[in-house]
Amino acid sequence: MANRLGPAWLNRVQQLAGPTHAGRLSRYAMLVERINALEPAFEQYTDAELKEKAHGLRLRARQGDSLNSLLVETFAMVREAAKRAIGQRQFDVQIVGGIAIHNRCIAELETGEGKTLVATMPATLNALPGKGVHVVTVNDYLARRDAEWMGPIYQMLGLTVGCIQTGQSDGVRRSAYACDITYGTAKELGFDFLRDELKRLRLGGDAHRKTFEQVYLGRGGHVEAEMPVQRTHNYAIVDEADSILIDEARTPLIIGANNQPTQEEAAAYYGADQLAATLVRVKDYKYDPLERKAELTAAGRRKVQAVAAHTAFVTLTVDGLYEYVERALRGQIAYLRDRDYVVVDGEVIIVDEFTGRMMPGRQWQDGLHQAIQAKEKLEITLETITAARVTVQDFFKRYKKLAGMTGTASSDARELRRIYKVGVFRVPTNRPCRRVWLADRVFSTEDEKFRAVADQIIEWNRHGVPVLVGTRSIEKSERLSTLLAAAGIEHQILNAKNHEIEAQIVAQAGQAGRVTVATNMAGRGTDIKLGEGVAALGGLHVIGTERHEARRIDRQLAGRCARQGDPGLARFFVSMDDEIIEAFGEKPAARLRRRYKGRGELTSLRMRRLFVAAQRRKERQHFKDRKLLMHYEKQRAEMRKNMGLNPVLG
Repeated sequence: MANRLGPAWLNRVQQLAGPTHAGRLSRYAMLVERINALEPAFEQYTDAELKEKAHGLRLRARQGDSLNSLLVETFAMVREAAKRAIGQRQFDVQIVGGIAIHNRCIAELETGEGKTLVATMPATLNALPGKGVHVVTVNDYLARRDAEWMGPIYQMLGLTVGCIQTGQSDGVRRSAYACDITYGTAKELGFDFLRDELKRLRLGGDAHRKTFEQVYLGRGGHVEAEMPVQRTHNYAIVDEADSILIDEARTPLIIGANNQPTQEEAAAYYGADQLAATLVRVKDYKYDPLERKAELTAAGRRKVQAVAAHTAFVTLTVDGLYEYVERALRGQIAYLRDRDYVVVDGEVIIVDEFTGRMMPGRQWQDGLHQAIQAKEKLEITLETITAARVTVQDFFKRYKKLAGMTGTASSDARELRRIYKVGVFRVPTNRPCRRVWLADRVFSTEDEKFRAVADQIIEWNRHGVPVLVGTRSIEKSERLSTLLAAAGIEHQILNAKNHEIEAQIVAQAGQAGRVTVATNMAGRGTDIKLGEGVAALGGLHVIGTERHEARRIDRQLAGRCARQGDPGLARFFVSMDDEIIEAFGEKPAARLRRRYKGRGELTSLRMRRLFVAAQRRKERQHFKDRKLLMHYEKQRAEMRKNMGLNPVLG
């Protein structure tokens, strides 16, 4: 059977994991065989007896038995509950993934291998002592879906399940956190932690050091609105761990306090934006695309000084004026509408660069958000000052035990081990992967690239092949949509403007003749099942219209096809106009574009390797950004501790 361990499976694991995991693999395989041996006995239990078995395991855990000693019985019990409650039985490879997650690892499982079901085993085991388990997802939809989908398994075993959603009251959140297993997003969990720290501060004295129970009971059960909502950070299973622990780790979570801008400050933002629009690149300012920063030259400073007496700037020092103008330049050049942000009802809403999803409530710091509001001729809103902040790294390091799962983590294994003290264990697919990777097609210009993408889609669509296209921005997804519409190709478009229905759109992407154009990894976490007859056509075909700044994100897009042994195909189309080329620097990128302009398709292996080199440069830069952020936050925390202050506040 495909779901049973055997020599072929062990051989595949050895090839994937290498000799360093040989001992661990052997132990995991022995545990799986012991779990399988219990299956006939558990099948004889009634539902009531299964719940009584779970109760007995909870008692043993709370009386001091180690979780490792309870693993085999618990995993066998969860498998039986899954069969009865939702009609799904964990494969042996899924059990291996669950064991790895229990053992503080990031389990790397390919898309479609059932990570959501895998998490139920370690979540149940670690919930037995009654200290709470958090299952962390990338968005509210997945948190709600997974809690509702897996909830019947936990409930059959007498465990309670909660779900944290944006906009919930404190009372609802408190009840959800009090459950044995709580689903929620990294953002909501992180902000709840910060809000609790602010509440403890308001309760006075050293209350910020007290637990939820101590604060509540010490006040006689009163001041409910000021009660913390979270319990101790015990154990977290992070779904899409690379996205949360790596991609989102460059931006700290910040709760701001309102700081009303004066009329003079608002006028300065508008004036700086108008002035920045008159400056000439290279002559008046230099722009570093790698750092996304602009710096005025001597000529630019003289031009700025010439208008310093303008009423918009009359209250600013010369250095302050330079900062406003450089910030405006950065907003105009580095942050593009319908790529980095959208404007909805007169409000600038940030778009997550990795998922293509809108992030309402988030703001860029240090006046950048207000500079972009000025650029879009919107009302300058409140600029915030920091009331509480925590980095993603520091928040998740607060858990006594941390683990996770994803389809792509091995390329960041070193960083995950250094920062979070978690290993990466690659779990082989239940069936051999049948994904076909075709070599990239490279073009000299973006126009040529998009025409080629449209032609390829038209050709595949003629034969009924389903196609999923990943684009870098809303503007580019709509550009491709225009080409397809002109060719009479019916298609679905998915980006931050219609993210509410992303799961429904993506779930249908495997139907015959379906063409889906999506921004980045929109719909990640949603299964794409092939329609009738599609497997015979080669399965879902995936097109990437740019190489991302991290090779791992490209693997995520390609991973949308060829799930659970299905056939599938992935190919990327790139051009010298792509933003990734600027990783080499502004001037080298310009030289490359001039050199190859007008040459059409570039077929040499050297050109394809050029994009790999650019990605590696970007990955190193992002790692540097995360490292610098951690260094800065560590210094800040130490300084506040030395002053006797809470390190996450202020």
